[in-house]
Amino acid sequence: MTSERYNARDAEPRWQRLWDEQAIFVSKNDDSRPKYYVLEMFPYPSGRIHIGHVRNYTLGDVLARFMRAKGFNVLHPMGWDAFGLPAENAAIERKVAPKAWTYDNIAAMKKQLRSIGLSLDWSREFATCDPSYYKHQQKMFLDMLGAGLAEREKRKLNWDPVDMTVLANEQVIDGRGWRSGAVVEQREMSQWVFKITKYSQELLSALDGLDRWPDKVRLMQRNWIGRSEGLLVRFALDAATTPAGESELKIFTTRPDTLFGAKFMAISADHPLAQAAAAKNPELAEFIADIKKIGTAQSIIDTAEKQGFDTGIRAVHPFDPSWKLPVYVANFVLMEYGTGAIFGCPAHDQRDLDFVNKYNLGNTPVVCPEGQDPKSFVITDTAYDGDGRMINSRFLDGMTIEQAKDEVAKRLESELRGNAPVGERQVNFRLRDWGISRQRYWGCPIPVIHCPKCDVVPVPDADLPVTLPDDATFDKPGNALDHHPTWKHVTCPKCGAKAQRETDTMDTFVDSSWYFARFTDPWNETAPTTPAVANRMLPVDQYIGGVEHAILHLLYSRFFTRAMKATGHIALDEPFAGMFTQGMVVHETYQKADGTYVQPAEVKVEVGGNGRRATLLTTGEDIQIGPIEKMSKSKKNTVDPDDIIETYGADVARWFMLSDSPPDRDVIWSDERVQGASRFVQRLWRLVNDSIELGKAAPAARPASFGTDATALRKAAHGALDKVTTGIERLHFNVCLAHIREFANSFSEILQRAGQPAPDLAPDLAWAIREAGQILVQLFSPMMPHLAEECWQALGQSGLVSEANWPQIERDLLVEDSVTLVVQVNGKKRGDVTVATAAQNPEIEAAVLALDAVKLALDGKPVRKVIIVPKRIVNVVG
Repeated sequence: MTSERYNARDAEPRWQRLWDEQAIFVSKNDDSRPKYYVLEMFPYPSGRIHIGHVRNYTLGDVLARFMRAKGFNVLHPMGWDAFGLPAENAAIERKVAPKAWTYDNIAAMKKQLRSIGLSLDWSREFATCDPSYYKHQQKMFLDMLGAGLAEREKRKLNWDPVDMTVLANEQVIDGRGWRSGAVVEQREMSQWVFKITKYSQELLSALDGLDRWPDKVRLMQRNWIGRSEGLLVRFALDAATTPAGESELKIFTTRPDTLFGAKFMAISADHPLAQAAAAKNPELAEFIADIKKIGTAQSIIDTAEKQGFDTGIRAVHPFDPSWKLPVYVANFVLMEYGTGAIFGCPAHDQRDLDFVNKYNLGNTPVVCPEGQDPKSFVITDTAYDGDGRMINSRFLDGMTIEQAKDEVAKRLESELRGNAPVGERQVNFRLRDWGISRQRYWGCPIPVIHCPKCDVVPVPDADLPVTLPDDATFDKPGNALDHHPTWKHVTCPKCGAKAQRETDTMDTFVDSSWYFARFTDPWNETAPTTPAVANRMLPVDQYIGGVEHAILHLLYSRFFTRAMKATGHIALDEPFAGMFTQGMVVHETYQKADGTYVQPAEVKVEVGGNGRRATLLTTGEDIQIGPIEKMSKSKKNTVDPDDIIETYGADVARWFMLSDSPPDRDVIWSDERVQGASRFVQRLWRLVNDSIELGKAAPAARPASFGTDATALRKAAHGALDKVTTGIERLHFNVCLAHIREFANSFSEILQRAGQPAPDLAPDLAWAIREAGQILVQLFSPMMPHLAEECWQALGQSGLVSEANWPQIERDLLVEDSVTLVVQVNGKKRGDVTVATAAQNPEIEAAVLALDAVKLALDGKPVRKVIIVPKRIVNVVG
């Protein structure tokens, strides 16, 4: 008999060392077996893993271990998303080099990740801040520059005046920088961009083929790409009101049907017409300057108070030369969207309605809901954007919206001004090119040189990587590369003149947009990929990560894969065949009377007659139990994985993370349920050891036949094996764990019934017990690998369970001899009946009518008919 209690503290480090020594999770690129690539989004080396990491990586690890057991050559690598502002901030605060801070954190987090028992191929590990990695990123940048997929252009950008860097729109929260909290400004700057818009339609259309992605993620990407079909309309400008040289104003609209509801035109502050007008109007120039004090993020623009300035310019309605529309410069129109100009139909657009109500411009409804009287239909504070028939629209009256759109397009397409039609059907996209320039030190240097004679010159391939200087200082605001005394000063590789390096570094999203490809052959020193290997190992079969990356990271990765194909590095379009977004780990919060938060480890929670009560461990004072929220340092509702692993072991943490809720939903941290998981680990340990004792007398050869008890046990074992297999394949891990518990209960009951010592057991039952014990261990081995190895060894199995083949399901044992049907009388359930699976309707009907509950419900009334739904319900109608 082995130890009565499983000792995780002893077992887990021991098995982790053995896995490492035998390198059993190392994937070989020349392996002839079919490949399976599972990848979790790699972490930023902040210094500590959090409990969310444990959940994320456990999900992937279960799948990796399962697919390895199923006979696949599994690629399951790990690396570090290591560039970014936090390292620079740490350098300033702690007076340490970003590189030293980053690599110290990597070492600490790697140790923590190893303690979880993940089946990772650490031989492929890299950090994106390694020159051996970003050398190839620089090479791909140059290849994309040559292919016309990278350009330098002037753009309006969000500028953080504290961090002194450009921010993406998504990094602007409520008008402030996501890290500094400073009010964001607009600046026009030269910026390197990737031409993602060249793939707008392709990126959109390909979403239909990503059927193993969550629908919500595909929808988010569709909305971000934002394809819209509409009409480009050329409004003539009233020459008497217009600056010299300006004769028309182009707008793109998806609602040309509402042209007769137009009340104003609005243009961006950056529109050439606005600039021309501002040159002669100081008040307008001041208004434009004020607009530029807010960022370019759509969320800011949508929520800001709508403001406009009447330029005095008038536009002529395309269907009526006498109809003049005022042209405003407005703070809600961006030059980057459409043409930088709109016409406003306030009755059917809430933003436009808010604007005209502020400036008393009025509105005219032109779409009337069905069933509404057009004569009495008015708009006041709420725009109508639904379906209906056209009104107040002259030749469009009575048409549907779609008919009106088509009619307007036909008329304006046939009307010429000069040599061009007044209207032209177009497709527009919301997606904009990806600006990658960042004014910071700790990022991948952009490998170009600015020469006063030759302009922009690519760094020669032989000079890659362009590495960061180790002696940068951070005592001045802004980019340390700009302040470095020597780094940026070089000679032009083309003409030999004095020149300067590009001091902007790449957006860190670039680093993570191709790392999955580098993992396929990180040892290649001469090229970003080995195409033959990458094409065989990609796409990633199952990618796992947070839904917060549903738009940018995933969209950028999809673009980058296509760019790598265009430049010859890989031969595929989509990087991730399957995508899974896991939920967060959440925890209730605890607060003192003064409102300060305290950590869960400082609180004692008791359950009594008056419900749950929390007190502070040190003083006994009452603590208020707050709502369940996302774990955060600010609210101190975090749980340290090291504490959990030290107390209960990694397997308990893994089991809890998998069992408490579906993996795509949030899991609520509960100390009580963690303790329950710990008890279940001990129960499994005892159950396996009991099966060893009772299975000792099992014959080596499989018995020719099995009795009732042995057959029942084998049915339970193979039934669980079938359900867990299907559950893992579908990523329904919590369901798998429920089936394992159910099987453990059945197994335990059969062992208790067996009762007698091993020598007295029937050979067929002893053999079934031994088989069931092995199957049970293999079922929970992907979830609790350390416990499984300990049990596998106790079972006397050779080798490691981590290398064992997944058990074969005996399908004959899944066929049920009987089926239980729900019995209803006049639609109300009265009981159940169990009949042979092969029973015919007359036999089923007889068995049902013989039930006492049915006779009682009928109360002597004759049976009019019996409705049998095969294998489900029998309804007796009296």
